[in-house]
Amino acid sequence: MAFERIEKHLGAVEALMCARAEQGAGVAGDEPLADLINEHLGTGGKRLRARLALAAADALGHDPATAVPWAAACEMLHNATLVHDDLQDGDTQRRGKPTLWAKYGAAQAINAGDLMWQLPYLLVIDAGHTADITTRLCEALAHFGSVVIRGQSAELGLSASTVTGRAAYLSAIKGKTSALFELPVFGAATLGGCGQPAARAIASPFSALGAMFQLQDDVLDLFGEKGRAQSGSDLFEGKVSALVVEHLSRIPEDRDRLCALLEEARDTTSPTEVDWAIKRFRQTGTLSAVCMWIDELSTVAISAESLIAQPALKDVLLALRELILEPIADIMQAAAVG
Repeated sequence: MAFERIEKHLGAVEALMCARAEQGAGVAGDEPLADLINEHLGTGGKRLRARLALAAADALGHDPATAVPWAAACEMLHNATLVHDDLQDGDTQRRGKPTLWAKYGAAQAINAGDLMWQLPYLLVIDAGHTADITTRLCEALAHFGSVVIRGQSAELGLSASTVTGRAAYLSAIKGKTSALFELPVFGAATLGGCGQPAARAIASPFSALGAMFQLQDDVLDLFGEKGRAQSGSDLFEGKVSALVVEHLSRIPEDRDRLCALLEEARDTTSPTEVDWAIKRFRQTGTLSAVCMWIDELSTVAISAESLIAQPALKDVLLALRELILEPIADIMQAAAVG
């Protein structure tokens, strides 16, 4: 029910993002960025950040219709990170379609991502809020956006040969991923009249849910269907995922072989070695351990004290958890049985 009530507003969010991308496009003549942005947005996605902004506003007693610009701002910022991530990670497909850098080149993809990073501020400014609310929302975009960039840098700096456990991994992903789950709720609370400390407290449980989302994404990449050009993309990319972190901690004798795999250049990585790692993750119980880790993060989010006084927002968190876990529900169930 938490998300059903706001479904009717998602079309307005989509239309607003596309319209904002096209505004000002003629200033420098015939430029392709609006088309690139709308092409990227057209690849789909669950619009979790937009849904969360709308549902949080509704749960906090604020008309979700007036939160549409904020939902569009959060979703646009998230998609800006995806455009840059695809380039940095070398992914040529997203949701079964060519990524912007693969189709149009790195330079134009960077331009599109950079523009998408600025449009959320214009969406907030155009929304007609009071000067105080507008300032606070723009400050939130700047703060959480900078946290995302620092988290991305930290994740890229992770090395399988030096990683020692969960702490460093969680620190990186809580910047890269969790910030964009806190941001929509923080803004919804701000729209509802909450000051910064109260808004931070209300949004904080969604940090653990964001970390849970990243673990789910790591599992989906190797054991599910992610709409990329090849399965096991994280291993081909050399990414230190939750599965890598957990496996190195549990099965240290595999360190040399797994590190060698991750340090290999993407275009020369052996599919046989990728298959070996995926099988080892399953056979040695690493996949099951990461699924348990996901459950632990879910419990942390659900048990947050700040949700005690916000039962409607807790319902939103529970509904979002179900949406996040839906793509790996069968995997989670098999891990629990196994």
